[in-house]
Amino acid sequence: MNTVWMTVAAYLIGSISFAVVSSKLFGLADPRTYGSKNPGATNVLRSGNKAAAIVTLLGDAVKGWLAVWLALHFQERLNVGDATIALVAIAVFLGHLWPVFFRFVGGKGVATAAGVLLGLNVWLGVATLVTWAVVAFAFRYSSLAALVAAIFAPFYYGLLFGVEPQLAAVFIMSVLLVFRHSKNISNLIAGKESRIGSKSKGKHGNANKN
Repeated sequence: MNTVWMTVAAYLIGSISFAVVSSKLFGLADPRTYGSKNPGATNVLRSGNKAAAIVTLLGDAVKGWLAVWLALHFQERLNVGDATIALVAIAVFLGHLWPVFFRFVGGKGVATAAGVLLGLNVWLGVATLVTWAVVAFAFRYSSLAALVAAIFAPFYYGLLFGVEPQLAAVFIMSVLLVFRHSKNISNLIAGKESRIGSKSKGKHGNANKN
């Protein structure tokens, strides 16, 4: 029973879309209506409001970390195994992708996945984030950086800890990340992908503009 409610709680935590929340707080348009229409930090940045993008990035990452940290913190007290931790990791990530609070229209999960990895192990998270940063700095494509980091994350986990239930969770997140970036992959191949920091065309900077 503990496994069930912990998994459900993680999904609900993941369902909080900080892109939508921060956009409302800063008086911006719904990020699902402009740019890539993805409720994530990169798309919020296209509004030109860096503060809102930072809030989105941190919020989405922290919720992933928090769900996993809470599960690990109470693991012994609630007498649950590593399989439960893996389910919690997947659940908070799925909550971000398909949030129940926002009609199941969520983001691509990059920041939340990073938070989950940091929650599982700091060095695992750092190694994956460094991979993302190197690719992003070199090519200025957030999607490309996310794809490369997603591919490397399971290998990092396997090298650090071997085959464990959490490795399955990391692998599933990586597959879903690649799947959610299918359109970006097509754009990258076609040379149409937007670079980091580029603004989307259209009036989206202020939710009250006509």
